[in-house]
Amino acid sequence: MSNDGVNVPRRRFLTVSTTVVGAVGVVGAAVPFIGSWNPSAKAQAAGAPVKVNVSKLEPDAMMSVEWRGFPIFIVRRSEQTLENLRKLDDQVNDPQSEEASQQPEYAQNEFRARKEHPEFMVFKAICTHLGCVPQYWDVNHATDRDEWYGGFFCPCHGSMFDLAGRVFKNVPAPSNLEVPPYFFETDSVLVIGLDSQEASA
Repeated sequence: MSNDGVNVPRRRFLTVSTTVVGAVGVVGAAVPFIGSWNPSAKAQAAGAPVKVNVSKLEPDAMMSVEWRGFPIFIVRRSEQTLENLRKLDDQVNDPQSEEASQQPEYAQNEFRARKEHPEFMVFKAICTHLGCVPQYWDVNHATDRDEWYGGFFCPCHGSMFDLAGRVFKNVPAPSNLEVPPYFFETDSVLVIGLDSQEASA
């Protein structure tokens, strides 16, 4: 076949250009498609579990993380703090956490924690009165209570909770702070949002 009158270099240029533009288009279409495989921010906010390393949390210190858009407070309680909680049983509304809706079954006890790690308190930092975020007050914080071993104070309306998240009597909040599902993946890694390792399988 004769190539008379055909600009071969131009034809090659157009062929290469078309191929490149087509490849760019394919990549451009593929990126959002592949990106759609990832869970959306809304889906992640709806319940993705959160892993927290608690190995460096000192006794009677607190840290906070976010899960499902809620602030979650984690307190590592000392042996003395756990002992002091028993002294407050007659001052709190639900000392044995009998209101089942406020915590998983494994945290339905005096310390409101898993038995294998009673020193760790994990709860939603949302006051059960009107949903404000309470403040952490350690044992040295002055209060009008005769016995104060540390706990939480809601600045909105004055509700108070001990270091097991148990609500004191005669305050506006009607119930204890809520304990979310959680488990220990290892002694130093806490998983918030699941009850056990099997739930993540």
